[in-house]
Amino acid sequence: MAIDFFINLAYLLGAVGFVWGLRLLSSPDTARRGNIYAGVGMGLAIIAALVAPLEGANNNYGWIIGGIAVGAIAGGISARRIQMTAMPQMVSIFNGLGGACAVVLAMVELVNMSNPTAGGIGIALLTLLIGGVAFTGSLLAFAKLQGLVWDSTITLPKHNIINMVLLVGTLVVGVMLYLQGADMSLGLLLTFMGLTLVYGFSFVAPIGGADMPVVISLLNSFTGLSAAAAGLIYGNQLMLVGGILVGASGTILTVLMCEAMNRSLLNVLIGGFGGGGGSAAKGTGDQVAKEVTVNDAAIQLYYSQSVMIVPGYGLAVAQAQKVCKEVDDLLEANGVDVKYAIHPVAGRMPGHMNVLLAEADVPYPKLLDLDDANDAIPNTDIVVIVGANDVVNPSALDDPGSPIYGMPVLNVWEAKHVIVLKRSMSPGYAGIQNPLFFHDKNRMLFGDAKDSLSKVVSELKNL
Repeated sequence: MAIDFFINLAYLLGAVGFVWGLRLLSSPDTARRGNIYAGVGMGLAIIAALVAPLEGANNNYGWIIGGIAVGAIAGGISARRIQMTAMPQMVSIFNGLGGACAVVLAMVELVNMSNPTAGGIGIALLTLLIGGVAFTGSLLAFAKLQGLVWDSTITLPKHNIINMVLLVGTLVVGVMLYLQGADMSLGLLLTFMGLTLVYGFSFVAPIGGADMPVVISLLNSFTGLSAAAAGLIYGNQLMLVGGILVGASGTILTVLMCEAMNRSLLNVLIGGFGGGGGSAAKGTGDQVAKEVTVNDAAIQLYYSQSVMIVPGYGLAVAQAQKVCKEVDDLLEANGVDVKYAIHPVAGRMPGHMNVLLAEADVPYPKLLDLDDANDAIPNTDIVVIVGANDVVNPSALDDPGSPIYGMPVLNVWEAKHVIVLKRSMSPGYAGIQNPLFFHDKNRMLFGDAKDSLSKVVSELKNL
């Protein structure tokens, strides 16, 4: 029929929009257009899905439009009110909602399935498993990022063994349901759903705060896989394509993040680090961090030939990206070459620093990745570290006892001078002290990053 042709055409164009948009998202220059193209593709898919039921007898457009309206209002309000510092939390919540949708769809199908096939039951159970883990796991990731819970309050002794027992128990119940087929017990099904939700929470619980970027991308891939499985349930090609794309891209990003930390995914999941610990202002022995005044920092920057800025989560917390760009503009006007070093795991999620700097209109060519930045640092006069910590910790290279040993970091100590902007001497998200603070080349500029940079701006204007 003609309507089938247009529905399939819309799905095809939607899939093209997804793929094209994902391709454009690989570069900051084209990411905005990529979002638009993917959004258009999703719009076409929604329209096609709404038109398709016209051939059937049961159309529930009231519920559908109501759901779209509620989602649009909630999404619009969130998009306008959310701060860039809270973007990782929002991504976690969205991941969780995607997993929750998969759980609801799978439960509805398993309870109301007529003439079930072995393949259909298996797919629905898999959808429920992945969606449940993504749902509660993402909610706990949100709570950790938001500072609502701490690792020590939710992690039990031998937690990894507990996780293994939970996983095996969940899989055993799933197999029992599969073997029961059409006569599956509702009580056993509810038990299976409960186990998936508990396991999702427990799965994320022992993973340290410093590994949250990896967890977010991993849970994102879980959400994509649950959407793909739901697409198999309904025979919807676009749900399948979109889910596979999200699952594959999330998996690839997870692998890249692990490589950036020189750790395996298994090590991240069972040997996570992070979660706190204070630190005194002194290092080992009689080492003491040396401070620099705002005036001296401004003079050093003004008369340098090259400056490299290393942004971290502290920049995001202080909302200092625009003031940082103002410093950049003043230095560039004086002939200083300014670049930015972006570590792959800086911030709380992949690309966090890129988004913040893009918001401040920092040109993309100024942003250097890990390898390019390390090549340029030895020829840099001053490296200014704005709120970063673990990604510039030399312990990753020379301290086999450090939890981050082996993780590639920015070798900022190879520059001629280093200035670290921090509120205090507290450790980073990994909960470990940074010997860089006591390095001969380093000087500390204590205070809120935005306030400190604003004072630097004032001093630069007076030079």
